[in-house]
Amino acid sequence: MKDYQASIEKLRKDAAEAALIRDSAMDEAKCEVFNRLWEHLNRLADEVEQALRKGQT
Repeated sequence: MKDYQASIEKLRKDAAEAALIRDSAMDEAKCEVFNRLWEHLNRLADEVEQALRKGQT
């Protein structure tokens, strides 16, 4: 269970870093890439949380 929690925390941290880069990007293409990365990492963290909840029931 700690592995799941650590994975979720890492994904959320990486998503936050991608958002910072996205928000500071001057290039529209770079902004779009980091926005997609932010969305993807958040989605993965959500899926890990769902898997964790399903495993607890």
